[in-house]
Amino acid sequence: MVSDQSMSSSTVPSIQVRVTAVLQKLTGGQKSVEASGATVAAVLADIDSRFPGFKGQMYGGDGKLHRFVNIYLNDEDIRYTGGPDTPVKAGDVLDILPALAGG
Repeated sequence: MVSDQSMSSSTVPSIQVRVTAVLQKLTGGQKSVEASGATVAAVLADIDSRFPGFKGQMYGGDGKLHRFVNIYLNDEDIRYTGGPDTPVKAGDVLDILPALAGG
């Protein structure tokens, strides 16, 4: 019998995460990165493990996503699909769009 731990680590999906120019300074200038995780939150944690400080731009001190950060999974706003706990699957595309202020 295969343990749950080895099973879950082998089935964690890898997805494409696209970031805007504002966040590219944290991803070494990359417009898109591959990341793994079973949920949006796990994907963000995976990116942060390679690009320290990335997650800090997404979350406030209260541990919740900043309200000005818009995250879309396959063009669906995650606010309406379960927030950071939204599950992801292989082949998904995550777009992270921090809102810009100005006029």
